[in-house]
Amino acid sequence: MTNGAIDRMTNGPTQPSEPYRRLLVTGGAGFIGSCYVRDVLARRDGTEITVLDKLTYAGNEANLAPVRDDPEQAARLRFVKGDIADREVVADLVGDVDAVLNFAAESHVDRSILDPEAFLVTGVIGVHVLLEACRTAAHRPRFLQVSTDEVYGSVPEGQSREDDLLAPRSPYAAAKTSGELLVRSYVVTHGVDAVVTRGSNTYGPYHHPEKLIPLFVTNAIDDKPLPLYGDGLQRRDWLYVSDHAAGIDHVLRHGRSGETYNVAGGVEMANRDTVTLLLKHLGKPWSLVRHVEDRPGHDRRYAMDGSKLAALGWRAETSFEDGLARTIDWFVANEPWWRAARSGDWDAYYERQYGQRLRTAT
Repeated sequence: MTNGAIDRMTNGPTQPSEPYRRLLVTGGAGFIGSCYVRDVLARRDGTEITVLDKLTYAGNEANLAPVRDDPEQAARLRFVKGDIADREVVADLVGDVDAVLNFAAESHVDRSILDPEAFLVTGVIGVHVLLEACRTAAHRPRFLQVSTDEVYGSVPEGQSREDDLLAPRSPYAAAKTSGELLVRSYVVTHGVDAVVTRGSNTYGPYHHPEKLIPLFVTNAIDDKPLPLYGDGLQRRDWLYVSDHAAGIDHVLRHGRSGETYNVAGGVEMANRDTVTLLLKHLGKPWSLVRHVEDRPGHDRRYAMDGSKLAALGWRAETSFEDGLARTIDWFVANEPWWRAARSGDWDAYYERQYGQRLRTAT
């Protein structure tokens, strides 16, 4: 991603160049949301952002440290700790912005299998509260819902297009699908100005270590076993986090109301091959890998057609090899960050998710 990636996206065909100067970013202390906040404040003078974040285990104000360290950027950032399901908090914040970007989500499929209720509260009730606030606001801000390629379910061949059937196979994906359908209903029924993005598997700095790449990087640093699900031949389309943030920003500024856009990485890779590259970069042996029992309903393959967003002038710019190297190097250089993320109830979660699997691994 070039330094001007956000800036180069301000001259699209369907929206004026700078219609959104005051933004509400929900989940803005999370992985993708915080990257969006950092990139926009660093590259677009005059934009003001309010972050609303509940600060669950995956939300971390330290993710916004680069903004806090820059006085000019810090002056344009307001942080509010709160829940998107809190009607009063949300209504107050929505009343003073030009656009709302909803990154807030419980995002880990494994955790959705262990505890689905939290995913429904954030992914359905929270989205409803945000949409109601936009509907009743005097100035009707634009609403952008950040969704996922997992709403398509497993894709045995070809690439998913925006008008394909949605077939979620996990509680996480089902909650995301429900949120999308709520957005559509508010566009059709109430005329809310809203767009949806569906992103590929995203990776990069500040990624919580429960996910595949950061989990395997941090485990490998400590020479701990890497629990690879099944045969490791599940295929994912990978998207570097700054590219994802730029794609979302492009849809905000240039997407047509009521439309959905795939933000595709265009890098399809088997999990086993991803782990091979990761270990090679770290200089660690394959013997750390343990093939463990697969998770229920594990989607075999994701792949999206990104031509609709490409027609608006956006494409991912970071190669997987470069992005993966940058990601690994960031985790190596920022050990205090990820060790803090693996504190609290991490050990109990890890035992619940992987303990028995690792004890019976091959």
